[in-house]
Amino acid sequence: MVILVGKVSKGTLMDQVYIPKERPFGFDVGTHVIIKPALEEEEIKPVYYNTGELESVKVMIIQKIFSELNFADNVIITGSFLEKGFQFNDIDVILIDDKKSDSVKIEQHLNKSFGLNFHIIPLDYSALLKGLETDPLYQAMLSRYVAKKRGIFRYKNKINYKVLDLHLLKSKPLTDNFDYLTGSQKYDMARNLIAIRLFLNNKKISNEIIDAIIKKLFKEETINIKQNVINKTAFLKNYRLLYNKIFDSILKGIKNGS
Repeated sequence: MVILVGKVSKGTLMDQVYIPKERPFGFDVGTHVIIKPALEEEEIKPVYYNTGELESVKVMIIQKIFSELNFADNVIITGSFLEKGFQFNDIDVILIDDKKSDSVKIEQHLNKSFGLNFHIIPLDYSALLKGLETDPLYQAMLSRYVAKKRGIFRYKNKINYKVLDLHLLKSKPLTDNFDYLTGSQKYDMARNLIAIRLFLNNKKISNEIIDAIIKKLFKEETINIKQNVINKTAFLKNYRLLYNKIFDSILKGIKNGS
C-alpha cells in the first residue's frame, strides 16, 4: 500500500492537507482517504508491581487502556481486576495528569469501548502522594498495580485523626444495615476497617495482609464474605468489637489534638 505524507495547513474556513500533484495511482481527486498522525505510537511496556502472572486477555485489555489514555502523564491500574479470575466488578484506573480530566466522560467512553465498567480516579502526582500519606486504602490500592510508566512513590504516614474518622464512617453502615448490603459491600467495609487499623499501627498495608487479618479476626474466608454466606451473629460481634476499638483510638487522638 502506498502512503503519502502531507502537512496540515491553516485555511480560511477549513484547515487542509497538501499532497504533491505528481502522485501514485489511487490518490485521484475525490478519493476518500484516512488521515492520521505520521508519528508511530510508542511501544508501551507496562510496569508490573506485585501482580504475579496475569491472564493474557487482561494483558491485552491493559495495553488497550494505556493506548486509549495516552494523553495522561501516567496510568495506573489497580484493584480486583488484577486478582486471578474474572470476578471483578469494575476496573480501577488512577489517571495521573496535571490537567483537569473529565472522569465521567472518560468512564463513559471506556465503558462503551470495552463493554466493561471502569472507575476513573483523576489525580496529579502531588495529590496521589498526599493520598498515600493520609489514606490507608490508597496504600492498599498501590500495593499491587500495573502502570504505563514507572513511578517513584516516596511518602511517610501522616496520621490525621479527623481524616481517619471520616474514613471510618465508610465502615459504619455494615453494623446498621447488615441484611441489606451485598457481599462485596460488606467486604469493602471490612477491608477499610482493617486498613485503618494497620495504618494506625504504622504497619505495611497490602491486599494480602488485609485478607489474612480478615480471616483471622472474623473467622471467615474473604470469598465467603464476598458471596454473602457468613455467620451473621459471630461476624457482627467481632466486627463491632474491632470497630469500637478503632473508633476509641481515633477519638482519643482527636481529643489530644493530634
